[in-house]
Amino acid sequence: MAKVEQNIVIQGISGMLGGQVVFKRTKSGRTYISTRPTYPDGRVFSEAQKKHQGSFRDAVAYAKSAAKTEPIYTEMAKGEYHSAYNAAVADWFNPPEVAEIDLSGWAGQAGEPIRVKALDNIKVAQVVVLIVNEEGVVIEQGKAEQIDELWWIYRTTQAASGPAKVIAVAQDLPGNIGQGAKER
Repeated sequence: MAKVEQNIVIQGISGMLGGQVVFKRTKSGRTYISTRPTYPDGRVFSEAQKKHQGSFRDAVAYAKSAAKTEPIYTEMAKGEYHSAYNAAVADWFNPPEVAEIDLSGWAGQAGEPIRVKALDNIKVAQVVVLIVNEEGVVIEQGKAEQIDELWWIYRTTQAASGPAKVIAVAQDLPGNIGQGAKER
């Protein structure tokens, strides 16, 4: 790819020329030149393509608002080649992940800690912890408290005798969900 710098002919240009050549200018000031995209007449989209187009419409709607109302997207875009809007769209498509559930401090008694390691490309907004018995009945549930960039802590409110499963549900700013589970 050729790199052109300080060219007075294309400096600041954007749009289409002659219905054939497209000039695109990025936030960083770079200008890209390409041919106009062409599409076959009567093309038909698959169900997967239609579903993705719907998801992208939802992402755009979210990003238009969130880029203005969520300061973290503006912070992420500072000094980068993408905008707050681009960061919000990317966040829409990347759900959080529960990477680890640490039960080493929990012996089944009230007031004991359960630690959850949750990750996201932008920010994990909240983590909810559920404790269920072997029949699948919820013994207790509640929001965990963030203790640093990766770890969240939940303090149990009641005793859980017998086998139990801890389910951690992480949610990011767009509302995507990621979860993990661990048995004691």
